[in-house]
Amino acid sequence: MRCANCQADNPTDNRFCNECGSPLVASCPACGAPAPPGKPFCGNCGAALRAPVPEALPVPTLPVAERRVCSVLFCDLVGFTPLSEARDPEEVRELLSRYFDIARTVIGRYGGVVEKFIGDAVMAVWGTPTATEEDAERAVRAALELVDAVGQLGREAGAEGLAARAGVVTGAVAVTVGATGEGMVAGDAVNTAARVQAAADSGAVLVDEGTRHVVQAAVAFSSAGEHALKGKGEPVPLWRADRVLSGVGGAQRIDGLEAAFVGRDPEVRLVKELFHACEQRRTPRLVAVTGAAGVGKSRLGWEFEKYTAGLADTVYWHRGRCLSYGDGVAFWALAEIVRQRLGIAEEDSTRVGGLKLAAGLELWLSDPAERSYVGPRLGQLLGVEQGPGPTLGREELFAGWRLFFERLADRAPVVLLVEDVQYADTGLLDFLEHLLDWARDVPVFVLTLARPELEARRAGWGTGRRNSTALTLDPLDASAMDALLDGLVPGMPTAGKTAIAGRAEGIPLYAVETVRMLIDRDVVQPVDGLYRLVGDVGELSVPATLQSLLAARLDGLEPDARRLVADAAVLGGTFPAEALVAVSDQTEPQVRALLAELVRREVLGVRADPLSPQRGQYAFVQTMFRQVAYDTLSRRERKARHLAVAGHLEGAFADDGEEVAEVIAAHLLDALTAVPDDSDIPGIRDQAVTMLTRAGERAERTGAPSAAANAYATAADLLEQASGTENELTAAALLERAGKSGLIADENASSERSFRRAAAAYRRYDKPRDAARA
Repeated sequence: MRCANCQADNPTDNRFCNECGSPLVASCPACGAPAPPGKPFCGNCGAALRAPVPEALPVPTLPVAERRVCSVLFCDLVGFTPLSEARDPEEVRELLSRYFDIARTVIGRYGGVVEKFIGDAVMAVWGTPTATEEDAERAVRAALELVDAVGQLGREAGAEGLAARAGVVTGAVAVTVGATGEGMVAGDAVNTAARVQAAADSGAVLVDEGTRHVVQAAVAFSSAGEHALKGKGEPVPLWRADRVLSGVGGAQRIDGLEAAFVGRDPEVRLVKELFHACEQRRTPRLVAVTGAAGVGKSRLGWEFEKYTAGLADTVYWHRGRCLSYGDGVAFWALAEIVRQRLGIAEEDSTRVGGLKLAAGLELWLSDPAERSYVGPRLGQLLGVEQGPGPTLGREELFAGWRLFFERLADRAPVVLLVEDVQYADTGLLDFLEHLLDWARDVPVFVLTLARPELEARRAGWGTGRRNSTALTLDPLDASAMDALLDGLVPGMPTAGKTAIAGRAEGIPLYAVETVRMLIDRDVVQPVDGLYRLVGDVGELSVPATLQSLLAARLDGLEPDARRLVADAAVLGGTFPAEALVAVSDQTEPQVRALLAELVRREVLGVRADPLSPQRGQYAFVQTMFRQVAYDTLSRRERKARHLAVAGHLEGAFADDGEEVAEVIAAHLLDALTAVPDDSDIPGIRDQAVTMLTRAGERAERTGAPSAAANAYATAADLLEQASGTENELTAAALLERAGKSGLIADENASSERSFRRAAAAYRRYDKPRDAARA
């Protein structure tokens, strides 16, 4: 018998594992009878047994060290010590083993990774080895369920005082991944999560401000006040997670700020027309909408839902969402749709679910023979209690499910909106095609929303059928983005809108979340019922709500492609393929094949290059995506890549990189910043000074005095940091040159500062004539 905890093989008559001591046979949560592995129901009382712990997620090949934004959960038992003192040691071990089993199951169900058990505490992480946009929400959902499950465990074990408390913190961590996929996560977020958990009351889940901000659309929070946490200089505001309010990602909940729906009139009109054609001709129709994350697919579906709700005639609307994690994912969206129609809640027991299924079939299917046919097939989909009968094959299941929707559509048009189809199992896509191919004389309208990643799994989805239409949502143009921002913040100055629109690059979600970030910073505030810009937009970073979404796209790439994206992120926003080949550890054919794949997946685009029209330049489709890819690199990886790029550029251009001296200098400066205390810093600094000086001289020759002044001043700053007579005198000479260029550029204030600094340096080293000249 294999141990579920450590996977060791044991003799069949063992009750406990020889290697780790864990019980080999689980018990029924209702009656406590032994529950052999693999059995869905208890043979003693008929209660449903706990779902098996999901297998570990596949671990992609990752760099040795990475910086990631992760959500960290700490949970420990309250009242366990006095309980253990009053009980037999074997009973205590059995109770603790059940708790660990529950923790693994709950955390695995929500896509988390158990990092370690420490006594009676568990630490779990979301966001590594694979990130998704719902990581923080999953962590909070898991914490709420785990705390509830521990309370139930205490009641079952006759330990009424047993409870749990949990803390969830989202932030940057350092991740080290070993060859077997076992990782080590370290950083302030880990320490803080442990302290947040310690601050929670029994049975409570506390989160930090960052987690609450990301998750607030789906979970209700109440303020837990400010807490003095060890290691923090100031009190930290914490929030109590009270309950889950909506589906994943806050589905069907409008949370305050809602942007105007702009730039999509043709697409909305087409969807409406196709729907009415389906209704009038009584033929099934698929509309497959594809677009990048945040481009407006869900908003298109919401606008269409609002439209159908306002029609005089009845429309049976259904919505399902494909999940990237959890148990029973394969047909989750379809089961969600059927549950909505029949009023079966996820928390309903199998018996209650079976009763509701029978009542729903009585309502929607008038023919007793059809009810007898459809019932077992829907029951198998939903996992509810049924009468005795064999497990049915796929074709039998598909036929029964199709008949159910046909009978609904006999009464009124049926709409099936399926979101996040890029996560759909092949079986769900096969059923939708079966429905479209075999349903006859019924208005069934299927609207699927997916990211471009679907193409790699199901090429041509939405094409090649007479009753299918593929619709691609492109980023919004400048005028639409302008209108969107006007709707969000009326009267925003052009400079502010330009900064936000430039950062969003046509992706509405990016613009909306950037405005939310400005609201959090009090740069945008409500005035007379409308949001107004009351401060300077300043430098825009990646909003926390988008960090996980973009990281999920990055983790969805194959390891080689992901590594190439990191190399490209160091090169900059645009780059030629030759530069990427030079800094990558992959061969040129491999790089070019991966570039083609990244273009197809809309991670990169191709731009015409006037200097090399036969080759062109590659560019990141979204600047924020480049920033997230860059942020995953450890500091040493950043340094090594920046130095590699600088070396390539110096050799690739004439006169040792004279033409791109400023770019080379920028990469050297980034290398200095990444690891400022390495032994090779003096040499890198000298290279940077040389390149900045050459960049200043070239700027002077090309009539760019302001750029020349900046280059000379930056070089002087580096030399002053090195100290020493020679360095400081050279810096003074560079400051003189910066002052002269500043005068030509009519930048008198900065020019005066440069001259004054130069004069002061000359006086320190007894150079009165040079000081007078400056």
